[in-house]
Amino acid sequence: MIDLRSDTVTRPTPTMYAAMQNAPVGDDVWGDDPTVNAFQQRLAQETGKEAALLFPTGTQSNLVALMAHCERGDEYIVGQSAHTYRYEAGGAAVLGSIQPQPIDNAADGSLPLEKISTAVKADDFHFARTRLLALENTISGKILPADYVHQATDLARLHGLSTHLDGARLFNAAVASQTPIQQLCQPFDSVSLCFSKGLGAPIGSALVGSDALIDRARRWRKMVGGGMRQSGVVAAACLHALEHHVDSLAEDHRRATALADALAELPEVEIASKATNMLFVRFPADHLDALTAWFKQHAILIEPLYSQDTTRLVTHRDISDEDINTVVAATKAYFERVPTP
Repeated sequence: MIDLRSDTVTRPTPTMYAAMQNAPVGDDVWGDDPTVNAFQQRLAQETGKEAALLFPTGTQSNLVALMAHCERGDEYIVGQSAHTYRYEAGGAAVLGSIQPQPIDNAADGSLPLEKISTAVKADDFHFARTRLLALENTISGKILPADYVHQATDLARLHGLSTHLDGARLFNAAVASQTPIQQLCQPFDSVSLCFSKGLGAPIGSALVGSDALIDRARRWRKMVGGGMRQSGVVAAACLHALEHHVDSLAEDHRRATALADALAELPEVEIASKATNMLFVRFPADHLDALTAWFKQHAILIEPLYSQDTTRLVTHRDISDEDINTVVAATKAYFERVPTP
C-alpha cells in the first residue's frame, strides 16, 4: 500500500526494532529508566534547552506545555489553523481551563504581528489573562520565516508572554532550511518535538524547556495519564530516530517536489501548495470521490480535505521513487479513462 495520507503511518525499521528490543529499561515514573534518561539528556543538549521530557504523543506534549505555562482562566494566542487549537480535541480548554484566543494565520502560516498585539488583553479582571503565544513550525509543511519567529517572540516578551512552539515537524524545517535544530528552538520557552512522523518511531514525542518548566510539566504529565513505566522501549526508538533518521528527511522533501512537478503537468490537477514533505493539490471536485476510490483500487491511500477543497499528499520514509511514479501513472490513467469536461 502506498500511503500518502500522513507521515504518521511510517513503520519502524529493523534496526529501530532491534534498538527497542535491546534497550535497558527501568521505571520511568521513578526516574529509573536509563534509556529514557539518556534520550532526554541527548535531546536537551541538541535543542539547547535545560531539560526534556518524554511523552507518548505530541497532543499530550502540547497540552502539558500549555498547562505548564498557563493557569485556570488564562488564555493563549494561537492560529486558527494550528494543531493545538484545531486538532487536539479542545484539550487546553476542557482539561486545562485555558481559553484559546485564535487569530487567522497568514498564507505562510505565521500570525500577523499586529493581530498578536491586538489579541493581548489588558490587565483587567473582566478579561482572561493573556499568558502565552503558541506558534507552529512547520505548519502545513511550510517553514516559518526565521526573521518573523524572532519578531513574534520578541513581541510576546514585550507583552510579558511566554512562548511555545509546536515543533512536531521541526526537524523537517531544520533539514530543509539547513538550520541547526538548536537555533530553531532558541527563541521559544518550550518546544514540543515529535518522533513518530517523518522520523519513523512508532510512538513518542518530547517537550524541551527550562528545568523549572519541565518540573511543572512532569507533574501535569502524571495528572493527564502520561507517566509510563518501562518506557525505555519508546525512548530507544526516538533516540534511534534522532541519531539515524534526521538527514533522510531531505529525501522526503525531494520526493514531494518530484510528485508536485509531475502532477503539475496534468491539466486536471492544480497545485495549491508544496513545502517540505507536504503537497496540497486540487482535483476536480466532482471527481474526488471516484478518484479516491480509484487510487484505493490501485493500493494508494490519499486524504481529501473536503472542507478545504484540497487533497493532502505527504511523503515519508516508506515512500520510494517507484511509489511516486506509480501515483503519477495512476492519476494519469484515471483522467484518461474518465476525462474531465
